[in-house]
Amino acid sequence: MGWSFLIDSNAYLEKKAFYDKVLTIYGRNTVIEALEDETILIYKLHLSKSNKDAGILENMKSIALKRGIEIKYHDKQTLSRISKNAKQDQGVALDIVLKYFSDARDFMLKNINYRIIALDGVTNPQNLGMIIRSCAAGKVDAVLLPTKGAAQISPLVIKASAGTLFKMPIIKTSDLKETLIDFKKNGADIYTLSSHAPSDFKEQNYNNKTIFVLGNESEGVSKGVESLCNKSIAIPMERGVESLNVAVTAALLAFL
Repeated sequence: MGWSFLIDSNAYLEKKAFYDKVLTIYGRNTVIEALEDETILIYKLHLSKSNKDAGILENMKSIALKRGIEIKYHDKQTLSRISKNAKQDQGVALDIVLKYFSDARDFMLKNINYRIIALDGVTNPQNLGMIIRSCAAGKVDAVLLPTKGAAQISPLVIKASAGTLFKMPIIKTSDLKETLIDFKKNGADIYTLSSHAPSDFKEQNYNNKTIFVLGNESEGVSKGVESLCNKSIAIPMERGVESLNVAVTAALLAFL
């Protein structure tokens, strides 16, 4: 009885860990592009039974069969529940396995040193996509992304990231403040960006474990998160410019 329960628990945890890495995308152009990229791990292709014949759909099915990807057919309502966007799914959805998704504890176990950009309430999908792209190109080891109150991975984010989303480690958290506390216990220094801070971001001696927190496009970093930070730093501005777009700020930090 005890062994059975243990096996069932392990199986549940393994299944949950797998599904936590699954992202469902939708829209015919987005789906076909993902199917054609053989570096992307795909779990399942979903098609609506009400779809009319179209060359792009036949191409999807052909690629899926060639790659050994399961194809599931659904009524329109079920497909809409899977895509979570009935107005824009165009009768197709695709489950992608994001192998670089992880949680904070798993990341800390696997990484002795790291530089992370944490996002506190960044709501614009294009900003999120561009941040991921800059981080993937630069010296950033992961993006820390809350699952609530912020933009989530979507076709718009994938497009803005120019495909780099599939290469960039993403740490998902349901509680950014608690996760940052865990990172501090792990020895990380946490920095916020402020135009009023006296310290130049280029003149700091950064720890081997460093996290930069970027805030909401209009409100900035929340008070609770700001209270955890070791220091506030500034990007010096010329000609009276007060601030930069959050994605531009991330790009500058990514190449420090």
